[in-house]
Amino acid sequence: MEKNKVFKKFQSFQELKIQKNSSKKDILEKIKKILKENSSKLNTYFTTENQKLLNIVLEDLFTEKEKAKFCFTLKENSIAEINTLDNIDVLKYLIHRYRYEIYPQKKIIDNYPPLVQIEPSSICNFRCVFCFETDKTFTNKKNGFMGTIKLDLFKNIIDQIEHNVEFVTLASRGEPLIAKEFDEMIKYTSGKFLNLKINTNASLLNEKKCHSILESNVKTLVFSADAADKKLYSELRVNGKLETTIKNIKMFNSIKEKHYKNNKIITRVSGVKFTSDQKFEDMEKLWGDLVDQVAFVDYNPWENNYEKEANNITESCSDLWRRMFIWWDGKINPCDVDYKSNLQIGNVNDLSITNSWNSDKYNDLRKKHLDKMRSHLTPCRSCVQI
Repeated sequence: MEKNKVFKKFQSFQELKIQKNSSKKDILEKIKKILKENSSKLNTYFTTENQKLLNIVLEDLFTEKEKAKFCFTLKENSIAEINTLDNIDVLKYLIHRYRYEIYPQKKIIDNYPPLVQIEPSSICNFRCVFCFETDKTFTNKKNGFMGTIKLDLFKNIIDQIEHNVEFVTLASRGEPLIAKEFDEMIKYTSGKFLNLKINTNASLLNEKKCHSILESNVKTLVFSADAADKKLYSELRVNGKLETTIKNIKMFNSIKEKHYKNNKIITRVSGVKFTSDQKFEDMEKLWGDLVDQVAFVDYNPWENNYEKEANNITESCSDLWRRMFIWWDGKINPCDVDYKSNLQIGNVNDLSITNSWNSDKYNDLRKKHLDKMRSHLTPCRSCVQI
């Protein structure tokens, strides 16, 4: 059997261009200064466990260990995020970035996932050719997969992870801005997380939503767009129009410039590299003046892994140690390749996030992956993600 091409979830950027960024050297100097100014206060800011973790992080950053198997280092996107933070928040960020990047490699589990991905909506107004929204058995409302999250449930999730999880993404199977209570939801997150990210196709952006996002300390706003050509864009993002996306991003920039000039939100246009017709230089030329970052991520062929033949991949999926997905109806899922929830861990309405993350069911799934038993699990048996 031909060896399968794998999709590496960690650092899935195929190309990334950041318009303005500090050097790694400058960031390390910034970290040294913060440490010096706060050396006597660290035990006030951090638990004993987190102080130990911070020491590990700092040792990796300030010694020549980059070739070590599990050494933590700062990549371009992390440097950009650190640039938006001040004082002790930088040190907190380092701890949680370490958990996000290194724990999945070392297969470490603590009380909470490094990242929680909350789904405001499973419904999407696009039918992108590389997305499982093209699966009509998923989008058929009669089958129960379609819906938007209720505000009370959203608040329950936020209350559980505040002070415990610092990396949060609002997105998953559908378009987040479809959620009816999006503005109230995003307002409820304000000031509660170091690294809150929203992924959107930008088609439903309006002035109210722009204000809600900019008022709520969102760290990164990712606009999903895969082409710089109208025809190619519409072929890839079926139902979408390039001119609408551009118009709405310009509107966001105008509102930010006029009303929130000091807001440090990072904007990124991120596309899925699906065809050779997509040229990164064209993406840079079109989007470079509109956003802070332009990126292509690798294509993960996840459209319908339930029907594909098993592959020969035995390596564990890193997402089992990196992130937890919570759907609009409270279902807790280990990944979004399993968009029909075959592997559902439980429901946040019945089981807390920390108990779910450390549950026998989650650990059994991890063990099966470690024991090279992906072939016994659907859709893991045909998934290429590691």
